[in-house]
Amino acid sequence: MQRAATYDDLLVSSKLVSEGFVAPPERRAGSQHVFHHYTIRADRRDTLREHLQAQGIGTGVYYPVPLHLQECFRGLGHARGDFPEAERAAREVLSLPIYPELTNQAQRAVVKEIAAFYGVSPG
Repeated sequence: MQRAATYDDLLVSSKLVSEGFVAPPERRAGSQHVFHHYTIRADRRDTLREHLQAQGIGTGVYYPVPLHLQECFRGLGHARGDFPEAERAAREVLSLPIYPELTNQAQRAVVKEIAAFYGVSPG
């Protein structure tokens, strides 16, 4: 959870959140998360991902197709537009590197590159 809290702090202090470029994971009162993924929502997600990859920063998009549009659920009869929030999430979500050995310096480098992509001073 400490690595996730560090990302939260860095994203907020860099103004990436307040400028609306990214949104960190939501927290719900009374619940905890192990953060085996640290998944943000990002404006221009695919281009940001390419930028990070060019800088040697790996990312993940674990659910690029919402469930109702997957072939295995075709029989349920849903179409594009039936679940717009799921479709929007599939376009926006991006998982940043997170693991126990990840250093604060490495996290700062990730956020610095995200800020550079959006033209924001990293704070």
